[in-house]
Amino acid sequence: MIDDRQETFDIKAHQLIKNLCDRKFGIGADGLILIRNHSQADFEMVYYNADGYQTSLCGNGSRCAVHFAGFLRMVNDSCTFYTIEGILKAKLSGDHVEINMPDVKGINKVSEDFTLHTGSPHYIQFVKNVSQFDVFSEGKRIRNSGPFQKEGINVNFVEMLGEGNIFVRTYERGVEDETYSCGTGVTAAAIAYGNLQGLNNINIKTLGGELQVNFQSDSTNSGFCNIFLKGPAQMVFKGDVDLDKF
Repeated sequence: MIDDRQETFDIKAHQLIKNLCDRKFGIGADGLILIRNHSQADFEMVYYNADGYQTSLCGNGSRCAVHFAGFLRMVNDSCTFYTIEGILKAKLSGDHVEINMPDVKGINKVSEDFTLHTGSPHYIQFVKNVSQFDVFSEGKRIRNSGPFQKEGINVNFVEMLGEGNIFVRTYERGVEDETYSCGTGVTAAAIAYGNLQGLNNINIKTLGGELQVNFQSDSTNSGFCNIFLKGPAQMVFKGDVDLDKF
């Protein structure tokens, strides 16, 4: 997370972003976010994948951006922020952040699995004993399979834990590895699961923590609306970095 309200960071410095996100020779991160001023919203979130490129919305990154904007005293308990998906709304209460995710147009069936777009494209596969599942190998295979090879897709493996509860693990494109918690991924998983079970308030367990998603069906376009992603966000550390070193 970088306070770039002075817009001094080179947004085309793809290799620099990749180097900063490197877990062995950089700071280490699943992605990089710039916070900037915006004329039509409380702030702008500029998000990059760990490979240095902008491709889609980051759900948990959005929640962290709202928390960071609160730390910078740019927002209070509610705000709007500009993203690659347009202007989104959010609420902030201490370390709890909820964001109003983009509407989802529908769910596509792929054999026994599903795909849907929640600000980022996601593949959903329901499995048993997801804690022991080979997320990296199977996620990489699906992400690079025929229909998804060019643009890539995030792959989510979902275990049903009981009514209204699921456990999600995600292989994320751009990172090209498993990430401990993917906000757009758990949103996609919650909608796919909820649509099957006739539920709209879902609790999600991830390796990175617990989240909640609730939504409504939108009969006008066979999609979903009023989608909220909720959960904690916490600053781990802060400091300065000499970009010339990267």
